[in-house]
Amino acid sequence: MAVLYISEYAGTQFQGGNVVSPAQELALADQTVAIGAGSAQSAAFTNKTNVVRLSTDGQSCCIAFGTNPTATATNKRMPANSTEYFGVQPGWKVANITIA
Repeated sequence: MAVLYISEYAGTQFQGGNVVSPAQELALADQTVAIGAGSAQSAAFTNKTNVVRLSTDGQSCCIAFGTNPTATATNKRMPANSTEYFGVQPGWKVANITIA
Protein backbone atom coordinates (compact mmCIF):
# COMPACT_ATOMS: atom_id res chain seq x y z
CA MET A 1 0.00 0.00 0.00
CA ALA A 2 1.38 3.40 -1.00
CA VAL A 3 1.33 6.10 1.68
CA LEU A 4 1.48 9.90 1.87
CA TYR A 5 3.30 10.93 5.07
CA ILE A 6 2.30 14.28 6.61
CA SER A 7 4.15 16.23 9.32
CA GLU A 8 2.67 19.48 10.66
CA TYR A 9 4.70 22.47 11.88
CA ALA A 10 4.13 25.90 13.43
CA GLY A 11 6.24 29.01 13.70
CA THR A 12 7.55 29.12 10.16
CA GLN A 13 7.68 32.65 8.81
CA PHE A 14 7.19 33.68 5.19
CA GLN A 15 8.18 36.84 3.36
CA GLY A 16 7.17 37.37 -0.25
CA GLY A 17 6.22 33.71 -0.54
CA ASN A 18 9.66 32.53 0.64
CA VAL A 19 10.44 30.78 3.91
CA VAL A 20 12.58 33.06 6.10
CA SER A 21 12.75 30.70 9.08
CA PRO A 22 12.54 26.92 8.78
CA ALA A 23 10.02 24.67 10.50
CA GLN A 24 11.23 23.74 13.95
CA GLU A 25 11.13 20.14 15.15
CA LEU A 26 9.30 18.55 16.90
CA ALA A 27 6.33 18.25 14.58
CA LEU A 28 2.96 19.25 16.03
CA ALA A 29 1.40 16.13 14.51
CA ASP A 30 2.18 13.32 12.11
CA GLN A 31 -0.36 11.58 9.90
CA THR A 32 -0.46 9.06 7.08
CA VAL A 33 -3.03 8.76 4.31
CA ALA A 34 -3.22 5.86 1.87
CA ILE A 35 -2.59 6.75 -1.78
CA GLY A 36 -5.25 5.10 -3.91
CA ALA A 37 -7.52 5.33 -6.93
CA GLY A 38 -10.04 7.56 -5.10
CA SER A 39 -9.41 10.89 -3.42
CA ALA A 40 -8.50 10.42 0.27
CA GLN A 41 -8.29 13.25 2.85
CA SER A 42 -6.11 13.73 5.89
CA ALA A 43 -7.48 14.78 9.25
CA ALA A 44 -7.74 18.55 9.77
CA PHE A 45 -4.42 20.24 10.59
CA THR A 46 -3.97 21.57 14.14
CA ASN A 47 -4.93 25.13 15.04
CA LYS A 48 -1.20 26.06 15.07
CA THR A 49 -0.13 24.40 11.80
CA ASN A 50 1.11 26.74 9.07
CA VAL A 51 3.51 24.40 7.21
CA VAL A 52 3.26 20.74 6.28
CA ARG A 53 5.95 18.37 5.07
CA LEU A 54 4.57 15.82 2.61
CA SER A 55 6.52 12.74 1.65
CA THR A 56 5.47 10.00 -0.76
CA ASP A 57 6.74 6.48 -0.75
CA GLY A 58 6.79 4.34 -3.91
CA GLN A 59 3.73 5.90 -5.63
CA SER A 60 3.23 9.23 -7.41
CA CYS A 61 0.11 11.18 -6.46
CA CYS A 62 -1.73 14.44 -7.04
CA ILE A 63 -2.61 16.60 -4.03
CA ALA A 64 -5.10 19.35 -3.17
CA PHE A 65 -5.48 21.50 -0.05
CA GLY A 66 -8.47 23.17 1.58
CA THR A 67 -11.20 22.73 4.17
CA ASN A 68 -12.78 19.85 2.22
CA PRO A 69 -10.44 19.10 -0.71
CA THR A 70 -10.96 16.50 -3.42
CA ALA A 71 -7.81 15.55 -5.31
CA THR A 72 -7.98 14.94 -9.05
CA ALA A 73 -5.41 13.89 -11.63
CA THR A 74 -5.09 17.55 -12.74
CA ASN A 75 -3.94 18.84 -9.31
CA LYS A 76 -0.38 19.46 -8.13
CA ARG A 77 1.76 16.34 -8.70
CA MET A 78 4.15 14.74 -6.23
CA PRO A 79 6.51 12.16 -7.74
CA ALA A 80 7.15 8.84 -6.02
CA ASN A 81 9.76 8.99 -3.24
CA SER A 82 9.65 12.79 -3.00
CA THR A 83 9.34 15.30 -0.16
CA GLU A 84 7.97 18.85 -0.31
CA TYR A 85 6.95 21.58 2.14
CA PHE A 86 3.77 23.64 1.75
CA GLY A 87 2.39 26.67 3.57
CA VAL A 88 -1.15 25.94 4.81
CA GLN A 89 -3.90 27.32 7.02
CA PRO A 90 -4.89 25.81 10.39
CA GLY A 91 -7.86 23.47 9.98
CA TRP A 92 -7.13 22.70 6.33
CA LYS A 93 -6.70 19.14 5.07
CA VAL A 94 -4.74 17.61 2.22
CA ALA A 95 -6.29 15.12 -0.21
CA ASN A 96 -4.43 12.82 -2.57
CA ILE A 97 -5.15 10.49 -5.46
CA THR A 98 -2.84 8.12 -7.32
CA ILE A 99 -1.56 8.96 -10.78
CA ALA A 100 -2.25 6.18 -13.25
